[in-house]
Order: sequence, then structure tokens, then C-alpha cells
Amino acid sequence: MSIATKTGDGGETSLLNGTRVSKNHARVWAYGSVDELNSVLGICRAHAFHVEDKTLLLEIQKRLVHLMAELASDGSKSPKSGHDTSQCIQVADVDALTVLISDKEVSGGGGFRGWQYPGDTIAQAFFDQARSGCRRAERYVFALIESGSDVRPELPQYLNRLSDLLWLLEREYAAE
Repeated sequence: MSIATKTGDGGETSLLNGTRVSKNHARVWAYGSVDELNSVLGICRAHAFHVEDKTLLLEIQKRLVHLMAELASDGSKSPKSGHDTSQCIQVADVDALTVLISDKEVSGGGGFRGWQYPGDTIAQAFFDQARSGCRRAERYVFALIESGSDVRPELPQYLNRLSDLLWLLEREYAAE
């Protein structure tokens, strides 16, 4: 089967359960913005200097794939979706990011110390692009919630913590 199905030519796309929605639907904006974030995280991973950061970023990318799948499933548990609910973002994932943030704040000399201007290094610039894209994704998830869709609170919480972590990584990579 070809990737070019032509079924989206009229401005609609399919969710994971097969439901057709407008490409301008709040759900599509939400999972699409997480998809963009995941792409930028790939660039961050390619430019990261430290093996532990590369490993961390790959794990976050894997988590985001499951977050996207959940956003694209509209809450249905259709077998057609292929969405493995055991891999969904959980409170423990949010807590793990919170611990990473605390650790990086301690090792990096504390919290906010003024604004950074991206561009000192290529990696810093990409981490900042990922951070701002993460904030956008979070806003689109909240827009989806405000439109009446049922979204588990762990999803926007994970994105919120992730943007904080990316801000700290940006700061670290400015100094490299």
C-alpha cells in the first residue's frame, strides 16, 4: 500500500480509530505540534555533546510518540488504532521529569538567572526551539481540552515539565 492514499486531499485526515476529522481540528493541531517537537528533539539529540543527554532525549522522543498516539486516538480503544495503552504517559513520567529538573537546577547552579539569547551554540539554539515548540504543543493540548475533549491531565503536565527541562538544557548548552 502506498503512503500516498490521497484521502487527505479534501482537507480531512483519519484519527487512529479511523474517524475522519478536519485537518484543522484541535486534536490534529495538538498531536501535530507534538510531532513537530519530536522532530526538533531529534535535531537536539544529533547536536548533544553528552551521551547521557542523547539517551535522555531518545527516551523522551519515545514517550512523545505514545503521547501523540493518545492524542490521535480521541479516547477510543479501537483495536484498529494499535495504540499500546501500557505505554501511555503516567504520573511517574511527570514525576521523573520533575526530579531531572531538580537535579539539573542543583548541578547548574540554581533556577532562573536571567534571560538567555539563543545562538551561543547550535545545540543551544535547537534546545530553545524545542522549548518554545513544547510550549506551543502544551497550548494546543489545552485548546483541545477547552474544546470539550477528554484529555488525561498527565499529558499537558508532561509537556509543561518537558519545556522546563529543555530550558535548563538550553542553558547548559550555551556554556559548552
